[in-house]
Amino acid sequence: MADDERDRPVPAETPARQRPGQGTQRSDAQPRAASFGATMKAVFWSFFGVRKRRDYEDDAARLNPVHVILGALLGVALFIGILLVAVRFAVAK
Repeated sequence: MADDERDRPVPAETPARQRPGQGTQRSDAQPRAASFGATMKAVFWSFFGVRKRRDYEDDAARLNPVHVILGALLGVALFIGILLVAVRFAVAK
């Protein structure tokens, strides 16, 4: 054996593979899908443009695109309805 080979550190043994469900989470596991209420909350804050980067990344991974579109349409309808009521109230007097 050469001197170079004896001076190298011995690699540590790798731990035995654990089966799923033995107390560790798999890194390739799908994130849990967000509820419609969580989607509405994200859409609400997005209307104001106030989202943290971490929250945005979580939303991108968890939110259902159909829920986001429905939530946005609902939010726009609600916003237009509030504007119409405010204008009618202002013009009525």
